[in-house]
Amino acid sequence: MDIKSMKNYLYWLYCQFELITCSYLMEPWEKLLFYTFNITMLVMVLYMAYIFVPVHITMAFQFFLHLFGNQHENTVSIVK
Repeated sequence: MDIKSMKNYLYWLYCQFELITCSYLMEPWEKLLFYTFNITMLVMVLYMAYIFVPVHITMAFQFFLHLFGNQHENTVSIVK
């Protein structure tokens, strides 16, 4: 795929986005607010996924290890 067809494809995707969201009907200042809100929400969702998904995967992995009998050893030793 060459650069020109990639550029046309990205422009086509942008046009599809404008058609689906009806943002082609908005005035420029409304588009700015709309796109700012959408980009902010997307960044927040990606950040939350980056922060919380690894923690939940680790907890699920430890839970299933516990179910199958491979218990996590305690790193704190008890001295009597």
